[in-house]
Amino acid sequence: MAAESTPEPAISEPGTTDPRRSGKGRRRKAPSTGRKAMRATAWTAAGVVVLGGVGAGYVYFKLNGNIHSVDINQALGTDRPTKIDNGSENILVLGSDTRSGQNKKLGGGTDDGSARSDTAMIVHVYEGHKRASVVSIPRDTLVDRPQCTDTQGTTHSAASGVMFNEAYSTGGAACAVKTVESITGIRMDHYLEVDFEGFQKLIDDLGGVQVTTTKDIRDPQSHLDLKAGPHTLNGEQALGLVRTRHGVGDGSDLGRIQLQQAFIKALIDQVKHVGVFTNPKKLYDLADTATKAVTTDSDLGSVNDLMDFAGGLKGIGSSHMKMVTMPVQYDPANPNRVLLAKEKARLVWDALRNDRPIPAAATEGTATGEAKGVVS
Repeated sequence: MAAESTPEPAISEPGTTDPRRSGKGRRRKAPSTGRKAMRATAWTAAGVVVLGGVGAGYVYFKLNGNIHSVDINQALGTDRPTKIDNGSENILVLGSDTRSGQNKKLGGGTDDGSARSDTAMIVHVYEGHKRASVVSIPRDTLVDRPQCTDTQGTTHSAASGVMFNEAYSTGGAACAVKTVESITGIRMDHYLEVDFEGFQKLIDDLGGVQVTTTKDIRDPQSHLDLKAGPHTLNGEQALGLVRTRHGVGDGSDLGRIQLQQAFIKALIDQVKHVGVFTNPKKLYDLADTATKAVTTDSDLGSVNDLMDFAGGLKGIGSSHMKMVTMPVQYDPANPNRVLLAKEKARLVWDALRNDRPIPAAATEGTATGEAKGVVS
């Protein structure tokens, strides 16, 4: 379960006059991750937190009480890739397909108490924190999952040829991080996670996100019906867009990733232009939602830590962010699964490890979806 908010003293929230009024929002559920691609949100939620002075006593303690964190370093111990001290950072961002609480209504299906990380991304922030590369990991990738110990101390055996998203459902955040580090040979410096409810609330608090679609997108399964043209997506529509895989393209997870990558850029631009600096109430609501929306590693488990981290991301606009999908090929034995294209993937991991741009050759000729350019 997520941590409970700290009891609120009788001090007005920013932008309000009623001293009895409590902070907005509900507590967020604890760890789980990504089924229908929430990775963009966790990145943006962290960015929103830094957007203003949340240092006053009430605000600090209220927001600090919102944050849920997991101690991944303790769970994984020392059997990890060496941390590279070159000024760069690597962050694993996962979404959550949990169906608990309000997430059941938003995501459909049943609440069976489980959750998976059906989508994920590695965010590499280059030295100087002016540029970033984002590598999406398809949930349908068949991988060798290493033995791992979860944050409750339970050890889970290794498994071969399993879907990537099973790492989280098997052993939570720690096993997801362990699996990514096994695939890449790169240590993840931080971890961020978000669920359906947090994603939708954040988009609504932002006032929506502006996108343009070049084709009609209609997917009853994700409750999405958009005509070609410009849109300001509310939270429900945005959630539908990043979840859809049948409404456009070839119906694959790779196509859905293309939609998500386009939406991430639009979302980051929206945060930069939303005008929260001149609106204390909007600033507070966004910070309240953002801190409730994310689960972090323990190194980011306080408002100050999260602010320092997010402050390093402020200067990275969408034009300075390269987004690729981990090099994969369709599995000859099962067209619904993909396999890591190891030689090309090595070009990606070597580039990130050495804090260099990902070469174009790394993704040439690999499997892609058919939704590129549908959202801009």
